[in-house]
Amino acid sequence: MRLSRRTFLAASTAAAAGTACAPAGGPPAAGETASTRPRTGFERLAADGYRLLDGRRIGVVTNPTGVTRDARHIVDVMHADDRVDLTAVFGPEHGFRGTAQAGGSEGRQDDPATGLPVFDTYQKSGRALADVFTASGVDTVVFDIQDVGARFYTYIWTLYDCMEAARLAGKRFVVLDRPNPVTGRSAQGPVLHKEFATFVGRQPISQAHGMTVAELARLFNGEFLEEPVPLETVLMSGWRRSRFYDSSGLPWVPPSPNMPTPDTALVYAGTGLFEGTNLSEGRGTTRPFELLGAEGVDRRWAAAANDLGLPGAHFREAYFTPTFSKFQGKTVGGVQIHVHDRTAYDPVRTGIGLLVTAKKVWSGFAWRPDRWIDKLTGSTRVRTMIDAGADTDEVVAGWQEELAAFRKVREEYLLYR
Repeated sequence: MRLSRRTFLAASTAAAAGTACAPAGGPPAAGETASTRPRTGFERLAADGYRLLDGRRIGVVTNPTGVTRDARHIVDVMHADDRVDLTAVFGPEHGFRGTAQAGGSEGRQDDPATGLPVFDTYQKSGRALADVFTASGVDTVVFDIQDVGARFYTYIWTLYDCMEAARLAGKRFVVLDRPNPVTGRSAQGPVLHKEFATFVGRQPISQAHGMTVAELARLFNGEFLEEPVPLETVLMSGWRRSRFYDSSGLPWVPPSPNMPTPDTALVYAGTGLFEGTNLSEGRGTTRPFELLGAEGVDRRWAAAANDLGLPGAHFREAYFTPTFSKFQGKTVGGVQIHVHDRTAYDPVRTGIGLLVTAKKVWSGFAWRPDRWIDKLTGSTRVRTMIDAGADTDEVVAGWQEELAAFRKVREEYLLYR
């Protein structure tokens, strides 16, 4: 049986409310003062003297994005502070220090900067991951990773798996919140069907979820975990749902090697779908997920995409040569997305429009043989509708009912205006 939503929400909200709001170090963003700028969960935790972690043996799930406003890593900061008993680090996909490419990790090692043991969480879940937490000797697991707002970005499922493993291992779980870089205005896109659950989507949420990691943690605890984990969240202050990342005054650290800028994150929830096709999604270029293409594609694709009138974006005929991944060392043709109005831009509708037009203008278009597109979209619907000749509006209309249902559930767990 699940703990009631009211009970666990009260517990996690109490933790957030009890965390001090004193200003932390670093310069304010333009137009803001030190007392009004957005502050991360870690900033508030540190400003409160780490009271939430007092007397606990701490393990941190993090990666290169776990930084302070002045670009110091939180592991280095906490390790140097006698008020924190930091005893272990847990690295996700790409690793704690971020050296591994997609589908890789850094393995078990000792961090050369701090001497702390670093345990690998990638491709571990359930009892196997719980055993890692037990072996580490920690009693509290802290999560602090920058997400990018898309269901198929794996860090939110590392969060989910770590929450489940912490419950199995009898550990306390603390989430330090960070901004959703593409805002938290709304949820968009198809909702995952449970039979298509993988590490790029464990549970039925929408493709662009429009939530922060603390909000997702509460959603996971209330809706999806078999039993809730003892959860506490340290919320941000000063962040609003309409904020894009560049208004936060925080440094952008690439969450993964192919997420170099907030502009990448803006388009990723839609163009990440091209991982499920035989076209390049721009890996091996300086603009991954903004550049798309393949051998044999020409200017007709950009023209067809522009003819759709998709809000907030223009499409430029582009040619590029990936240095790795699909079409390595070959010159390909395609498009570059130029977002000119990010408040109007809908990444998922745009991704669908680009799939529809790519199939229309390029005879070589194909889905990956393993039907990876179904894992990314969460069902067979998008693939089968596009194959049947559906246009962009028809495909998008196909998920509106399930999206509306998810939005109602999501509303219960939102923490910011």
